[in-house]
Amino acid sequence: MSELSAVELNDEKLKKEQEERIVNQVAKELSLSLKQVKTTVSLLNEGNTIPFIARYRKEMTGELDENVLRLIEERTVYLRNLEDRKVEVIRIIEEQGKLTEELAKSIKQAVKLQEVEDLYRPYRQKRKTRASVAKEKGLEPLSEWIWNQPKQGNVMEEAARYVNEELGVDSADTALQGAKDILAENIADDASIRSWVRRYTLDHGMLTSEAKDSDVESVYENYYDYRELAKKMPPHRILAINRGERKGILKVGLDVNADPVHNYIGRQILKPSSVVSDILENVIVDAYKRLIAPSIEREVRTELTEKGEAQAISIFSGNLRSLLLQPPIPNKRVLGVDPAYRTGCKLAVVDETGKLLEVAVTYPTPPNNKKQEALAKFKELINKYDIELIVIGNGTASRETEQFVAEVMQEIGDPKLAYLIVNEAGASVYSASKIAQEEFPDLDVAERSAASIARRVQDPLAELVKIDPKAIGVGQYQHDVSQKHLEESLKAVVESAVNHVGVDVNTASPSLLSYVAGINSTIAKNIVKYREENGRFSSRKELQKVPRLGAKTFEQCAGFMRISEGDNPLDKTAIHPESYSVVDRVFAELKVDLDKLGTEELTRILEEQSAQELADRVEVGLPTLRDILENLQRPGRDPREELPLPIFRTDVLKIEDLEPGMELQGTVRNVIDFGAFVDIGVKSDGLVHISQLSNGFVKHPMDVVSVGDNVTVWVLDVDLKKGRVALTMKDPNQNKQ
Repeated sequence: MSELSAVELNDEKLKKEQEERIVNQVAKELSLSLKQVKTTVSLLNEGNTIPFIARYRKEMTGELDENVLRLIEERTVYLRNLEDRKVEVIRIIEEQGKLTEELAKSIKQAVKLQEVEDLYRPYRQKRKTRASVAKEKGLEPLSEWIWNQPKQGNVMEEAARYVNEELGVDSADTALQGAKDILAENIADDASIRSWVRRYTLDHGMLTSEAKDSDVESVYENYYDYRELAKKMPPHRILAINRGERKGILKVGLDVNADPVHNYIGRQILKPSSVVSDILENVIVDAYKRLIAPSIEREVRTELTEKGEAQAISIFSGNLRSLLLQPPIPNKRVLGVDPAYRTGCKLAVVDETGKLLEVAVTYPTPPNNKKQEALAKFKELINKYDIELIVIGNGTASRETEQFVAEVMQEIGDPKLAYLIVNEAGASVYSASKIAQEEFPDLDVAERSAASIARRVQDPLAELVKIDPKAIGVGQYQHDVSQKHLEESLKAVVESAVNHVGVDVNTASPSLLSYVAGINSTIAKNIVKYREENGRFSSRKELQKVPRLGAKTFEQCAGFMRISEGDNPLDKTAIHPESYSVVDRVFAELKVDLDKLGTEELTRILEEQSAQELADRVEVGLPTLRDILENLQRPGRDPREELPLPIFRTDVLKIEDLEPGMELQGTVRNVIDFGAFVDIGVKSDGLVHISQLSNGFVKHPMDVVSVGDNVTVWVLDVDLKKGRVALTMKDPNQNKQ
């Protein structure tokens, strides 16, 4: 055996041991079986996507859902990076000739990156420090003498031995100070001390904030003189204070009682009856105040910020998913309105398929107030295209436009006609994008926005995937978090939503197709190009003719692609082509034909079956069979259809009309840490505080409501001056009974 192959074999063995350690660690952290984690990691290593694994590899993973699969993926990546960092740190310390068996063991056993960095800290290349200068002056032996804590001797006489004017040590005091600087840095670099101080600071530190100028009015006035135990601070408050500090309005700090820290470090270092005890006590105070406290404060505040960011990203992700999965309103011709003041309201008519039929502009709002002309144009478009639904974006001038639309509808008097206010966040971003330019090359930016607003109700998912998820404002403090982490999380949410619903391969845009499992933007464009050149896809198999859509990509995407009215009726279901043979065995076993798909007769036959017995007879796993049976009973089902439609309105409500106790129907627009904002049809969304969401205890608003929910609320309070409405979801009438 050659030397090279022996090295390769050893590397392979080490890699395998590392992976085993990682799998064990992840299984332990997430309370999963070793088999589940090992199988999931193996599937991910083979290039399988999470939506594919979650839906089509249930037997292999023990039916783990997407959230758990993503956690496994995240922790595996983190721990792999951790292992790579350990190898790098050990190599660097070894090259310095300072690696001991004990140090190597400590690094290898570390379970957090912070632990590795703490152990590496004394060996890291530093910029010039007081300690490094003292070492250059030859004062390290004096620091070692002090560190050994002799019981006899004269400190100043010992320090005098190191006086050397050529090296810049002009007195015993200077020598002693240099030695103390070296010792302070050594203490500050001690991994176990740093770990204890960090934990103590997290547990006992008080986050404080004060105004840089208390006479200045701002939204941060609640934090002008504020103290709270850091570890108990809710995430949204951490991010609010951070923002105030970043804007130069607040001065923020971490207040820690230093005495327990001094005592702890002293217990680790000080020996009894030493002639240098007083000196070392001073060194401990200096080490903590000058070196440890500032860096630990930065680390703790970073940790708090990461906690706040994680929660903000989680909130945004949950809200985004709810928004993307809003039920479509099909088979309606829609008039989309992008409201504005000076530049007028842009109108766009789209047919039942979302095809643009006509655009126009009217000026019913101030400063133009051309209401009669606008009325004529609205009536013309509504009658010409038999419009049933008017959709108004909720931006500038939306409520004035809503008032005008209500008047138009009153004059027309058609009971079928209704209007909706929709969240237009991101519409302007889409309008100026390359995608919008390609879709509507002849329209200006505002006209494209009106078309997008109209399409949002017809198929929210298909329209919203064209917009950068960050531009869809359904979060809190999304601009204050790591944009990289936010982007990764939101992309995963969109991918999950798209694959949950499935995509009609014959109508989907490249934007929508690019989120299907295994499909990238290039393949998505190739699918659309193939469709344009060859006509509709007649089967899923035909996807394999698309350039660059190979066997692995087909395996990942096929089950999420839908083909209605294709050659094979199973192509409109979520059943993966790899399971078509199972379907054949099921139909053979039940003695029915495929043409019975979707009929009441087949549904009745399937409902009579024992899933476990049938799974055994057709030799397939029970989770896979359950999915197959559900799709055979409801082929082509859109999971969004089960959700309630948004509230259609026919008349406008003003904030002046509101009175405490009034019962209203509303739509949840945003969910945040301290409550939910609900559109009740007035200019500003009303706030249901977390304490008003339910009669019982609510840990987080998302446990009770989601974006898009239709809810019954009662008015608690109206602040006309600030335009604020406080709402409750607790029925006040229950208390009266």
